[in-house]
Amino acid sequence: MARNVGRIFSGFRCSGSLPFGKTQLKTRCPRLLLRTTPERTVVQALQSIFSHKPRDFSLPNSSWGEEMMRLYNHYNSQSEEATEGQEDQGEQWTRLPSYNRSLKYATGGVYLSKIIQSKARLFTRNIRDPGAAFEYVLFFRRDKQRCVCIFQAGHLLEGPPGHVHGGAIATMIDTVTGTHASLLSAPVMTANLNINYRSPIPLGSTVLIESTMDKEEGKKTFLSCRVTSTDGSKLHTEAAALFVSINVSHLLRG
Repeated sequence: MARNVGRIFSGFRCSGSLPFGKTQLKTRCPRLLLRTTPERTVVQALQSIFSHKPRDFSLPNSSWGEEMMRLYNHYNSQSEEATEGQEDQGEQWTRLPSYNRSLKYATGGVYLSKIIQSKARLFTRNIRDPGAAFEYVLFFRRDKQRCVCIFQAGHLLEGPPGHVHGGAIATMIDTVTGTHASLLSAPVMTANLNINYRSPIPLGSTVLIESTMDKEEGKKTFLSCRVTSTDGSKLHTEAAALFVSINVSHLLRG
């Protein structure tokens, strides 16, 4: 049972980024991360769920452009591993692994067939051709108040001619804010996502998606999100998101 619950948690949020359980799950799901666990353990817990060592989509590949690589190296150089043993230089970031397989149970507890299980893929990680759609990597800050995503939009995401589809942008905003909310209070579900589009994003370009925790009220987590050019000079999209913590038993009921 604990193994199945762990698998449900491992893919409950979109993004290929995996949420982490609260204290009440500690005895039944020892692999799940508690809210107070250090960031390094976050990554180790994520990776330990996958015994077959699948591809980590958050690592660089040949499709990443110069700006994508520059920003990846920038945040990665400020990771806990990179700065271990050095004097604190300010913000520390942790990269989140990202995979394309997750859930073996449908919402409501209906067990999926073997065929569906074998074919199921996370929405943002279901294109095999590198660079064709969603290329992204997420980092979260040590205090978990901020989460940043480096996003490179592929040619399959076209909406207006030469620009990214609004639905693809909304998908990435939900992915980033949902992952952030999961770090703060997992498991969660999106309750509200309010998006204002300010400026179109050219296909092939790289942007920053930054999520900031505004407040927590009981089971509710409120976040704000901004999609900007990599130098911060242009605001492409801004959003406000609300996520609600749920009990894992909701997923197990038929």
